[in-house]
Amino acid sequence: MTATSPAAPPYQEPAARPVPGRAGFGNLLASEWTKIRSVRSTVWSLILLVVVTLGFTALFTWLSVYNWDKTDPAQRAQVAADPVGTILGAGLFLGQLTICVLGVLVISAEYSTGVIRASLLAVPRRYPMFVAKAIVFAALVFVIGECVTFLSFFIGKPILASHVPVSLGDPGAARAVVGAGLYLTVLALFAMAIGALIRHTAGAITAVIGFVLVLAPLAQLIPGKIGKYVHAYLPSEAGQLVARQHQQADQVLSAWQGFGVFCLWTVVLLALAIYLLQRRDA
Repeated sequence: MTATSPAAPPYQEPAARPVPGRAGFGNLLASEWTKIRSVRSTVWSLILLVVVTLGFTALFTWLSVYNWDKTDPAQRAQVAADPVGTILGAGLFLGQLTICVLGVLVISAEYSTGVIRASLLAVPRRYPMFVAKAIVFAALVFVIGECVTFLSFFIGKPILASHVPVSLGDPGAARAVVGAGLYLTVLALFAMAIGALIRHTAGAITAVIGFVLVLAPLAQLIPGKIGKYVHAYLPSEAGQLVARQHQQADQVLSAWQGFGVFCLWTVVLLALAIYLLQRRDA
């Protein structure tokens, strides 16, 4: 008696392997928002931006009023010609340093901790991740920056009012206050681009601060029209023009022209950062 073999099971099509889906851009935005808000350096840098900007705005505006009678007439005329720039000037000048540091840390911290490898593994094409990070970071700084600049104006306005009354309805005043927040936003992207190019926190922060604080005095040492135009087209010098209420007589660029030059600097650096992100190993 021969053993019968069991009947073969009916043929079935092999189950299709699940195709890994690409991360949608909305998911990338949500991911970058989670990364940015969960890092302590972001919170502390923004707190410092608020404290430093508002504190020094109040302090230096009060000092200007307190020493008004002892101030040179030319300086008093300059304050009267641009009261919004006077109110925002010192606070914005020092507060922008926190944005420079934060812009670098947003990207360089991922390289120093190795998180960038996981980010690029999830997004093999790489540049969408960078674009999403830039959008989220710019939106965050824009909101905080505009809040800070408007608060600075409303803090300094009553202090300066005894000598130079000013209101948002004055010509160029609202544009200067809004422009100060726009300047901080583009500065954040400028710092982020340099951080992505250098990928080393200390080196990138040094480079950004060099652009913002060191190059302008050096450019003023160049004699003649060449030095004047080199100084005018430096990124931070051009960008800060949008935060001034009135254009000065010897000013090479108008407020929006200067802001456009700053935006062009930033776009070029961001494009170069994206190109190198595609070419270099993480």
